[in-house]
Amino acid sequence: MPFEPVILFFLLGALAGLIRSDLRIPAVLYESLSIFLLLAIGLKGGVELARYPVGELLFAAGVVVAAGALIPLIAFPVLARLGKLPRADAASIAAHYGSVSVVTFAVASTFLLGRGESAEGYMTVFLVLLEFPALMIGIWLARRGAGSGDWSKVLHEVFAGKSIVLLLGGLAIGWIAGSEGLKPLDKLFFDLFKGMLAIFLLEMGLVAASRIGDLRRAGWFLAGFAVAMPLVGAALGIATGLLLGLSVGGMTLLATLYASASYIAAPAAMRIAVPEANPGLSIGAALGITFPFNLLLGIPAYHWAAVTLHGVFA
Repeated sequence: MPFEPVILFFLLGALAGLIRSDLRIPAVLYESLSIFLLLAIGLKGGVELARYPVGELLFAAGVVVAAGALIPLIAFPVLARLGKLPRADAASIAAHYGSVSVVTFAVASTFLLGRGESAEGYMTVFLVLLEFPALMIGIWLARRGAGSGDWSKVLHEVFAGKSIVLLLGGLAIGWIAGSEGLKPLDKLFFDLFKGMLAIFLLEMGLVAASRIGDLRRAGWFLAGFAVAMPLVGAALGIATGLLLGLSVGGMTLLATLYASASYIAAPAAMRIAVPEANPGLSIGAALGITFPFNLLLGIPAYHWAAVTLHGVFA
């Protein structure tokens, strides 16, 4: 089965980085693309959310957040005890893996779209909700027994960060306007989505290639963790999806969310809350290994598992 075209753009960027090409995506374009993608995902989720009574989602949202909160609690002792990492680094990496990647979610959505597979529209709500708990748990793990730190700055960084503002804002606009109200914007935010994602992934390939040096210095343990932890998260996502009765597409997206690692919101929050942690370790693992692993192997595997288990238990 051939790769999705958007993933080939990521591979092109990674190759360009590895051969030390002078290819560069201008910073202003990268920033513009990230704003576009976040808004587009939020708008699409809001349109779909309008089709559901909000009250019906409360139980599912509670289960998804509670299950997602287990991920940093699983990751931390593995990193601290088996990996023998300092508490600050173990907590920071655990927070990155407990949080989620918007771009990985976007690629998984594109993967499903290419196969004519639908998913529950409220998955974007889960995407937004899963940003918070892991960051708070990671900070608590780092600060346990050493004071609480400046929580007001951390909370502001998390809740006022661009990813949350744009996702929540797009979600609200899509929910209020509905599909009919957003029709004049369809060609911009929906028709151009895959093209914008492709250029963004070209830059992500360049960045991922630049992080390989951090992982070499970290050693084989962290590299193995960066592959094993997504599999643990995906298994938790599949199990949670089965419990909630999600469709194959919904299970695939939830598995992808749990398997992903944040490299936008988490680094910003950890920089303020746990400044002694080495960001090269967390970003190197999340972006240098976990992100390409999910794009190339993980998402197809999670979809296969969802199809197989949904057929058995549905």
